Amino acid sequence: MPTLTINGQSHNVDADPDMPLLWALRENVGLTGTKYGCGIAQCGACTIHIDGVAVRSCLTPVAAAVGKQITTIEGLAVNGVLSKVQKAWLEHDVPQCGYCQAGMIMAVTALLKEKPKPTDADINNAITNICRCGTYQQVRAAIHAAASA
Repeated sequence: MPTLTINGQSHNVDADPDMPLLWALRENVGLTGTKYGCGIAQCGACTIHIDGVAVRSCLTPVAAAVGKQITTIEGLAVNGVLSKVQKAWLEHDVPQCGYCQAGMIMAVTALLKEKPKPTDADINNAITNICRCGTYQQVRAAIHAAASA
């Protein structure tokens, strides 16, 4: 039974090592903030962090995460205080349907860790998540606001 460290806590997960991490997080651990979108790592709804790097959990096997630090959307707020990206998301009215938002926030958080003051070109290159509602202008504004916070 693999042990995963998720949002700072250890979890023994009754899952096949080849199972996509997305399903282990949702079904075995009960963290449903990470969403299933396309299942082929294209849309980004399932984006999480493994050792601080944004990854698409729908194609990442459980075995690849053993011994590493996994962070999901549930782990971004600390002691009930939202992260600067989460705050910017609310301040700029980014969510519409909300389905892509957790993955988008995780991707943006990783981008800002790597590039604290991203240019529009940096954002275009790094944020490949798909938003069916088309809130890309609000996303860009929120990214720049979070970078300035």
